[in-house]
Amino acid sequence: QVQLVESGGGLVQAGDSLTLSCLASVLTVSIAAVGWFLQTPVDVREFVSAIPWNVGGTYVDDSVTVRFTISVDYAKSTVYLQMHNLKPEDTAVYYCGASKRGVAGLASMYDYWGQGTQVTVSS
Repeated sequence: QVQLVESGGGLVQAGDSLTLSCLASVLTVSIAAVGWFLQTPVDVREFVSAIPWNVGGTYVDDSVTVRFTISVDYAKSTVYLQMHNLKPEDTAVYYCGASKRGVAGLASMYDYWGQGTQVTVSS
């Protein structure tokens, strides 16, 4: 069983920064990667960034590669998503997902999800 808890969302202005956190409690199942996805009320869950678990390397969607950075603190079992120069179009619920198969850009490849954290960027 894997439990994921996101935090760090909020209401910010365009140009501001936020850091989202995903606490991953890996109790009995080995995971291969943790990823961040965003979802708006009218869209499917879209890939933002992912990091292999205990391997190294990071993956970031081209649309945010300059502004978003993913990192992990294994001692805290926490994956972070640093977001800079936020834009109104970044407004969404951000979800943390864990995959048993590896890094993937499709939400369907992730086996566990957190409850999401809302990020709202005003212009």
